[in-house]
Amino acid sequence: MRVFTILILLIGAFLLAACQTSETPPAATPIVVTEIEQVEVPVDPGRLVIYSGRSESLVAPIIDQFAAVTGIQVEVRYGSTSEMAATILEEGRNSPADVYYAQDPGALGALAARGLFVPLPAATLEKVAPRFVAEDGTWVGISGRARVVVYNTDLVDPADLPDDIWGFVEPQWRGRIGWAPTNGSFQAMLTGMRSVWGEERAREWVRGIQANDPIVYSNNTSTVAGVAAGEAAVGFVNHYYLYNFIAQEGEGFKARNHFLPNGGPASLIMVSGVGILQTAPNAANAQRFVDFLLSVPAQQYFASRTNEYPVVEGVQTAPGLPPLAEIDAMAIDINLDDLADLPGTGQMLSELGVLP
Repeated sequence: MRVFTILILLIGAFLLAACQTSETPPAATPIVVTEIEQVEVPVDPGRLVIYSGRSESLVAPIIDQFAAVTGIQVEVRYGSTSEMAATILEEGRNSPADVYYAQDPGALGALAARGLFVPLPAATLEKVAPRFVAEDGTWVGISGRARVVVYNTDLVDPADLPDDIWGFVEPQWRGRIGWAPTNGSFQAMLTGMRSVWGEERAREWVRGIQANDPIVYSNNTSTVAGVAAGEAAVGFVNHYYLYNFIAQEGEGFKARNHFLPNGGPASLIMVSGVGILQTAPNAANAQRFVDFLLSVPAQQYFASRTNEYPVVEGVQTAPGLPPLAEIDAMAIDINLDDLADLPGTGQMLSELGVLP
């Protein structure tokens, strides 16, 4: 804070009376200084640079709110989660980034394994359930997303959908599956499969889907849109994309979510999350941003506007969403740090010819 001296001026009673009857008070009326008060005025609140793997349409409103409330000049660089992680690695100690905001825990874990994040304060970590916090305390989850199968309501009877992800290797799904193998959340799901099933069984599943000639999409959004348009009958996505489409296009949107009742890695509850870089030029503002994202108003934004699951208590989920406890009952318990081996998953996909 800068401290400025303010002179409090007291005008004589005669002058005050004159002001009530005349636009120009008598020139001879004295002005008396009776008090000096010191008032604190905020200094420049500074800057914050965010590298966001989350799309601008989803998170720009809450980032803008943070900037408006704090007065901090916020600069955001948007890209895919993997692209932003690669940029941070390439820039090294010269990176201008203060915060890495990722859409999935795998990318966060990969950077944490390189020692690129600072440990977050205990007061910050305690706001979130331990399952959504890195074991070393260097990143924290912000909002939860469930992996689901989205299906076209004209092309698929929900009763015909498999109970687990293995059902989609069956020949009746040939040419009817949409997937986005370059997407970070999809690769995090595969990393979970490798962790739980082992490398060979995960490869077997990928080969089974390949044999069914899946339609390739670039991301979750295009997968859901493609399924609704009838290009594919089903797709592997995060749950909340569907609700965003329904909000825009109405209940007549031709797609719905299927939560696999047998669970497993394909029913992961994954989190978007944030970490503060060791090289952050504006570390204090970065910490303010992290705490802001974990505040009740910000968590309610994610629950109400993006239809994600809040990670702090006391926040209502969006109407129509299955309770998180219900999803938990289907999902297999995977330590989110086990999803950090994205390079291994990328290598597997390359070796199987899914990625170039």
